[in-house]
Amino acid sequence: MEFLAIAGLVIFAISILLVITGWIDSVLAALLGVVAMVCMGIMTDIDAFKAVDWNVIFILLSIWIISGYFGRSGVPDYLAALMLKASKGNVALFVTLIGFLAGFVSMVIDNVVVVLMFAPVVFHACRKFKFPAFAPVLFVGLCSNFMGTAMLLGDLPPQMLHSVSKIEFWGFIWHSGRPSSLFVLTATYLVTCGVFYLIFAKKYKGIKMDVASMAENPLDHIKDKPFAIMTVSVFVLTILAMAFRPIFGYHLGFIALWGAIAIYLICEFFKEKFTVELPDLEQVLGELDWRAVGFYVSLFALVGGLEHAGIIKIVADTLTPVIQSSLIVGATAVYWITAPIVGVVEHDAYILALLYVIRDLGNTGINPWPLYWMLLWAGTLGSNMTIAGAPALFVAKNMGEKEDQRTVGLGEFLSISAPYVIVSLVVCYGIGMVIWVLPFAK
Repeated sequence: MEFLAIAGLVIFAISILLVITGWIDSVLAALLGVVAMVCMGIMTDIDAFKAVDWNVIFILLSIWIISGYFGRSGVPDYLAALMLKASKGNVALFVTLIGFLAGFVSMVIDNVVVVLMFAPVVFHACRKFKFPAFAPVLFVGLCSNFMGTAMLLGDLPPQMLHSVSKIEFWGFIWHSGRPSSLFVLTATYLVTCGVFYLIFAKKYKGIKMDVASMAENPLDHIKDKPFAIMTVSVFVLTILAMAFRPIFGYHLGFIALWGAIAIYLICEFFKEKFTVELPDLEQVLGELDWRAVGFYVSLFALVGGLEHAGIIKIVADTLTPVIQSSLIVGATAVYWITAPIVGVVEHDAYILALLYVIRDLGNTGINPWPLYWMLLWAGTLGSNMTIAGAPALFVAKNMGEKEDQRTVGLGEFLSISAPYVIVSLVVCYGIGMVIWVLPFAK
């Protein structure tokens, strides 16, 4: 291995180690890695800038802006209140339904935002009917992290797949003549939620919620109906425009940006028509997670450095004969090696690096799509093991501890996350192998 390749690998490994351990700020750690690669001559500053997929960055920023207005509409609270009514006082059913709903909302909204939206509803029920909040809110976090890869908009990994493979919106529903991510993850999700309903039924046996005593109408959560209709309409139209991107010919980031601009301008010009308090532009921009944006920009540049150093090609050349001999063995290895790794490391960096490896494998005549999907599914589901793998779990854990006014140990955390991860991984592996690996295996 040449000096630059070794240097690139070492710098990347040190940067990710610093991100995982938190010894220094994660954004600073990633940026220092990029600077080190440029200074070592692995890539130029222009190369680093070009390695960033700015289309993906604009998708993230724009969807976050639209989600901020959507959260103010009261629609998420309305949906959660409907789940409470539908549970008819069954605590296990309520917890399962609220988590189930959070998962599907996370297909189009960032999973951390989904946790922040649904946690207050969980806490309201926990306070009123006196049962601990930690397990329900952690379940919401697990579910919100689950379905983000089912569609293009909900999480960074599917957007990175779009960047590397150029897959379009509809490809997550149907691809290569077969059902893809939406179908596989939804089927897995139904089984996982069903198993956890049985777990919660045992956990909350004897606890009953008197839902009839809650006189509130779910529609009461929507304080301003015109505003709610407007935000939902803009959200739906933006998603539809992104779904039919090939017709318009624009990049997804550009389409999403127009959705964000449209919702802001409507609120700015018609603010007198709405009774809900609306933020100004400075507040809208201030609410964006700029640290996350900085981290994702640095992440693309870091992996670009790996590619310039030749590491991606070396790994691809090493894996090529193994996968050519058996796609079943290759896909299984990618899946079950990825799952435990992403439970304890920053999964976005790992997934992005492996996506480039699989892309290069595709250039050798290997069908990359079974490997792409198995990587993404294992990377998403495996990250639910610990707070290191999924930021949504970190937020849920902190909120649950604060609500219950106690510290939750690792054992209690894993007693919920580990069964969730194991069930989802096993089910998804079986479905993924039947639909995506075995048909293409020699």
